[in-house]
Amino acid sequence: MRACRLPLFLAICLCCNLQLLAAPVRAQHLTVELIAPQPAIYPGATLEAGLYFQLDPGWHVYWVNAGDSGEPPKIDWSLPTGVTAEPMQFPAPQRLPLGPLMDFGYQHEVLFPITLHAADAFKPAGKSVSLPAKVDWLVCREVCIPGKANLTLDVQGFPAAPSSPAKDANAAAVFTRLLPHMPQPLPAGSEARFATSAKGFTLAVLTGSSVKSAQFFPFEQGVLSNPAPQTAVPLAKGVELTLTKDTSLSAAPKKLHGLLVLADGAAYEIDATPGVIPAGERSSDSGSLVRAIGLAFLGGIILNLMPCVFPVLFIKGLSLAQASREERSRMRSHGLVYAFGIVVSFWAVVAVLLGLRAGGSHLGWGFQFQSPGFVAIMALVLFFLGLSLAGQFEIGLSLTSAGGGLAAKQGYAGSFFTGVLAMVVATPCTAPFMGAAIGYALAQTAFVTFAVFTALALGLAAPYLLLAFNPVWTRLLPRPGAWMEILKQFTAIPVFGTAIWLTWLFAQTAGDNPLVLLLSGFLLLAVAGWVLGKWPAKLPATVVALAVLTVAVALPLYGARRFASAPAAAESPAKGQLQWEPFSQALLEKYRSEGHPVFVDFTAKWCLSCQVNERVVLDRPEVIKRLQSSGVALVRADWTRHDEAIGEALSQLGRSGVPAYAIYSGRPNAPPTVLPEVLTPAIIFDALSQLKGSTQTAALR
Repeated sequence: MRACRLPLFLAICLCCNLQLLAAPVRAQHLTVELIAPQPAIYPGATLEAGLYFQLDPGWHVYWVNAGDSGEPPKIDWSLPTGVTAEPMQFPAPQRLPLGPLMDFGYQHEVLFPITLHAADAFKPAGKSVSLPAKVDWLVCREVCIPGKANLTLDVQGFPAAPSSPAKDANAAAVFTRLLPHMPQPLPAGSEARFATSAKGFTLAVLTGSSVKSAQFFPFEQGVLSNPAPQTAVPLAKGVELTLTKDTSLSAAPKKLHGLLVLADGAAYEIDATPGVIPAGERSSDSGSLVRAIGLAFLGGIILNLMPCVFPVLFIKGLSLAQASREERSRMRSHGLVYAFGIVVSFWAVVAVLLGLRAGGSHLGWGFQFQSPGFVAIMALVLFFLGLSLAGQFEIGLSLTSAGGGLAAKQGYAGSFFTGVLAMVVATPCTAPFMGAAIGYALAQTAFVTFAVFTALALGLAAPYLLLAFNPVWTRLLPRPGAWMEILKQFTAIPVFGTAIWLTWLFAQTAGDNPLVLLLSGFLLLAVAGWVLGKWPAKLPATVVALAVLTVAVALPLYGARRFASAPAAAESPAKGQLQWEPFSQALLEKYRSEGHPVFVDFTAKWCLSCQVNERVVLDRPEVIKRLQSSGVALVRADWTRHDEAIGEALSQLGRSGVPAYAIYSGRPNAPPTVLPEVLTPAIIFDALSQLKGSTQTAALR
């Protein structure tokens, strides 16, 4: 009976991973072994070895700082006399989201290098030397399973350095493939500094070249909030990260010790000390600034052709045609005042964006339209403008808004506020070339940001300025006459159309009850317009109209605040349409950590360019078929309402507004491919073809 117990005991040991084997050990959800490219040892030798894990899909082991949960692998050697081992080294980890938590670790495969030393007095006991070790680990997915194994590394023993040491080709291939992921010291002359902020820290690292994207992994637990996003801002010779401190941290640390991992996989071990990077390092190179200014100016010119801006520009063109016989200086003055209105409006938006950025928020181009109250006011303004253009009352061909004093016919106030209106209605649109320029600007100093946005404003003002400063060209326009009144009334049609679109957008963000109040506001505007038209330039009529206007504006603002609704649930796609998953940083990290490519559509309902791309390109049958057959995960980041995670993701792409389209490959550390703002089927097909090629190349490595 006792003779039968020994085989049973051995079988139990095998199941529990208590094994003493030189071959790989298969445990639950992983295979582990000790390997060495040159498995030979002799007196005075240094042996490079490694603990090598191969993991089942979706499972992971942990970095030295496991994050919010988990434990790193451990190794305990039982080495012969004269042989010592240095501490096990850890390669650069990945962020591994798990619900609201964030772990740091490794998927697929990982090598932990270990250096062993043989003393000069070491004497091998034979031709083969066994180097045993006990290894413990924790492997996790949705659940965690502890494991352990007694491994051994068998190497050849020599009394002296051999002329041709043995080689293990398989182990050498693993080292060649995975050693580049080991952290390196910062290049000579580099430095790392950090400053304490209200929410955490600002970490600036100079690596020698500008870095667009990076992540910081602290060695110590309890310093940073692991799930919090990290905002990267490129510096002239490095990168600046905004980090969120852990809620349990009571005092600022004396240093930030951790790994800086770049988008290309390079990793640096840093010890950041308190301090500030010199201001000169924050300025971008002049070439990038000139390119950004040029792109912004060109994008501003193209904005004039967008459906958001063209009606306003058309109204201003009518006033220019009527004023074609005025003095040249007066025409130039109107053009300059119009441009000044645009520039001042852009400056105001930039000031708000920079102020909110300093507070840790991520807002971008068009952020105003994330507010239902702002959308309601814009809808009311344009509806009132349409009433005037249609002939119900007269407050001039320049800006028509609540308050006729702002827009006396052909007055300078009218030109100024027409510029303001042109800027406001331009924000739902992103013209080609604008995305990269704005994203670059908001990642730089305040001076660079203002310079780029000023160029964008001047581009928007350029067509009218060109006509105003070249009055000879106005001779090409027909002489003023009755046709202008008819054309003015016709112009009310696109203005009313824009008001209808804004009303739809208000309903999407605020809900049905506030929509009723906004429609009631339209009715009151019509009453106010009738009063102004029935008794023009009469003080009592003006007072009554202003009172009605006040109520008209107050109603939808009250409704938006009183009946604020939760974001609408995503609609189920129609048959034959694409199935999009709602964006979250955890979902994106999950797909990337699994090696699954992802196509992210950053969009918003208030973004006209987004809607055009969706209906003209993404909803085309051939594009749908290609995306469905590509195996790419489809994720939609809807920025109709403010979402800090989407703003952070856009910032990492170097963008600050929608539309934006990014394709993340199956390689976790590979930078994403950012597509142009204006899509075509060919652009998507080319990007998918390149993605397929890079995925196949990565699979062969």
